[in-house]
Amino acid sequence: MRFATLIKEYQQPLEAKYGKLMLPSHRKAMAAIIRCRTPEAGTIQTRCSSCDQTEWQACSCGHRSCPQCQNHMATLWLERQREKLLPINYFLITFTLPAQLRDLAWQHQRLVYTALFDAASKTLKQFGLNPKHLGAQIGMTAILHTHSRRLTYHPHVHVVIPGGGVDVQNKLWRRTRYKKFMFHHKALAKKFRGKLLHEITQKGLKAPSYIPQKLVVNCRQTGRGESALKYLSRYLYRGVVTESNIISNHNGIVRFRYKDGETGQTHFEELPGEEFVWRVIQHVLPRGYQRVRSYGFMHHNARDVLQLLQLILKVAIDARPKKERPLFCCAACGGKMVVVSVTRWSEEKQFKQQVIDRQVAPRMEVSDL
Repeated sequence: MRFATLIKEYQQPLEAKYGKLMLPSHRKAMAAIIRCRTPEAGTIQTRCSSCDQTEWQACSCGHRSCPQCQNHMATLWLERQREKLLPINYFLITFTLPAQLRDLAWQHQRLVYTALFDAASKTLKQFGLNPKHLGAQIGMTAILHTHSRRLTYHPHVHVVIPGGGVDVQNKLWRRTRYKKFMFHHKALAKKFRGKLLHEITQKGLKAPSYIPQKLVVNCRQTGRGESALKYLSRYLYRGVVTESNIISNHNGIVRFRYKDGETGQTHFEELPGEEFVWRVIQHVLPRGYQRVRSYGFMHHNARDVLQLLQLILKVAIDARPKKERPLFCCAACGGKMVVVSVTRWSEEKQFKQQVIDRQVAPRMEVSDL
């Protein structure tokens, strides 16, 4: 079931119920999803290299929250992360924003999300440099999620971190002394609370009077890191819902399924159509906000350090060819289709208007020249 169909059907009750909460980025995302893979998004003219047959294809919208788009971009991101992997154990550490700060986060999304990134990264860097824990500079990749499994508003940051770091002073690679966790989650939570409140205050925001003394920080081993990266890449692009998980839409009720993160069991939930659309649309990030951030030797400016580490740790990097976009195939002979021209929506609209203007314009006489 297409999510765009649900938006069209429930757009009016959605505006009536949640219109005051909607941001311009939400409406822009809905408009892009509705016109995705329709002539309104533009057209692609292709010609078969074998039988010379011509076809027209509708363009995708290219919005990062569209469930039909950006699959190729997610694949490219995952391939780039695989090239950075080291032959050691990896850990997935999750820092969750407390419920008392969610209203503040909704009102000031850029500032609070950035504070969440900064607090998590600074906490881990401080623990990494502490000789009691590791005594080295670490590298990590952090990804912001704003949704729970049930698609409710639940901001948190996942951090994928290799189990070791660079001892710059002694020029050594140091592995973590623990096997099941990188750092103890209770100690991380205590330090993270202070860092988070400090970052929020530094950004000119006022935190609520009551914040729990114990915040939620989870740390677990994730093998060689690839499984964690695959999980996180699912929600980098294409939004927070997979259209295959939308089971039915009947009598104004949408039924969808989700998997419990702790038990792994599949659950089903039914919601009014406008509420389901809102649960999905509310997770559209502000325009241009960076969801993924890298630190330490995982940062793109530290490629020389990462390559040196891969050399020391004897990483065998396979020479994989660059992943190409899927090709159009001819419906008649199955041959390769070659793109002849691409007309975007704005260009097509302008072209149509020019045609109308030419038809309406009066015929010019020789004396007018």
